[in-house]
Amino acid sequence: MKFNWLMVLPLVLTLGFFGVAATQLMNNQDDQRQGVDTDSLPSTREGNPAPPLDLGPLAQFEELSDEDLRGNGLIILNFWASWCPPCRAEHPTLTALAEAGNPLFGINYRDQPSQALSFLSDLGNPYDRIGADPEARNGRDWGVVAMPETFFINDEGIVVLHFRGPIVQRSLRNQVIPALAEAGYELQLPEE
Repeated sequence: MKFNWLMVLPLVLTLGFFGVAATQLMNNQDDQRQGVDTDSLPSTREGNPAPPLDLGPLAQFEELSDEDLRGNGLIILNFWASWCPPCRAEHPTLTALAEAGNPLFGINYRDQPSQALSFLSDLGNPYDRIGADPEARNGRDWGVVAMPETFFINDEGIVVLHFRGPIVQRSLRNQVIPALAEAGYELQLPEE
């Protein structure tokens, strides 16, 4: 009987796959032991200029433009949607940051205008300006992968922090404020 490699090929490929997976798992565990955050997705935007905006207005709100991202001190740019439960959860924190004097701009992402307006009617509008990104063209340019995502941009239009997930009090205190401080920036915080 002649040896047929095609019969062994599935076994070799399966063993190879599990070998690569085991190696990745061990490397991931080594990174965790050394304090490397293996759960977060790195941002290609941090340290780089903010991409240009190509947005339409959201209903009657004043349109957001590239000029808004420069010369206003440290600004907060928040991608949000009415269909996003974490966006609802972070809304009170963003409102408090805006009320404390931080410039806050919003990009409504892949949303129906009527739904977005209902969201703002229910929860209030903390945004200085809002743009609409119904087809996610801007989201792709900015590297947005899930809602909500927030970018902190300095006077020169450089992204100093890209935060994925809802900014609630805990993440603000434990992640956002320390990361901004490490980059040499601080937010105006609401009085407690």
